Amino acid sequence: MNDKGVDITLEEIEIDLLLEAVRRYYGYDFRDYEIGAVRHRIREAMLAARIPTISRFQEKILHNSAFLERFLRSFSGKSLSMFSDPDFYRAFRNRVVPHLRTYAFVRIWIAGCSTGEEAYSIAILLHEEGLISRSRLYATDMSEEVVKQARVGSFSSSLSGEFEANYLAAGGKGSIRDYFGKKGRKLVIEPWLKKNMLFSEHNLATDGSFNEFQVVVCRDVLKGFNHKLKERVDRLIYDSLSRFGVLALGSTESLDAMPYEESYSLLDEKNRLYQKHGSTVIPAFANAETKNAQRC
Repeated sequence: MNDKGVDITLEEIEIDLLLEAVRRYYGYDFRDYEIGAVRHRIREAMLAARIPTISRFQEKILHNSAFLERFLRSFSGKSLSMFSDPDFYRAFRNRVVPHLRTYAFVRIWIAGCSTGEEAYSIAILLHEEGLISRSRLYATDMSEEVVKQARVGSFSSSLSGEFEANYLAAGGKGSIRDYFGKKGRKLVIEPWLKKNMLFSEHNLATDGSFNEFQVVVCRDVLKGFNHKLKERVDRLIYDSLSRFGVLALGSTESLDAMPYEESYSLLDEKNRLYQKHGSTVIPAFANAETKNAQRC
């Protein structure tokens, strides 16, 4: 679809009605997503389903849950490669892992986990750093279908070479194949790696904090949100992070102009790693007294 011959005013009305119907009937609220991103994702979903109008698409969504899942999936984070953006994982090893060693137990939230590549990459990294046995990873996404796929941890074997190259570039200490079994033409994450991982549905636009975390990974999730929704998520993440906890954003995202901007120190500008602090700025991973406070 394209804008040629489309009555933009009528389209905007149809989009508003669609989003209101989804909110009222299913409880998913997309009204504070950036309108251009919403329009693009609706058009993509309509094109895939060969549906000519938004009004008809709304009818399908309200009467067929399969169309709702297709709609939700278009708003989930894009599937990534294992260890995509190797620089981020190197920074995580060097800047975040030393901090995590000061805790008796570590909780990490991967928000917008999509089909699980990022969550499993972090689990592998924690295993290699000797932390996985005292860690719990919570990987969430708004789409039930996407969460189910992530929980399975199954990927095409044709991606094996790409996964291995990214893994080694990210500082991997063995081979990515150490973490996969083979099932037909699929690579399947070894069950032992999933032992301390939980996958569940969570909607950043409507749901609240559900635990306290030492790390929140929310990379490339905020870019489709308008400022109001970004502020909501900023508050949600702040409430979810423990004192001195670490926040990871995408390389094009930042906390600029967010309500809690002044409550963080920038640990790594390139890889957008932030550390939450108290009323005064705490130097990153400071002295033993700070470490004792972190254990409390």
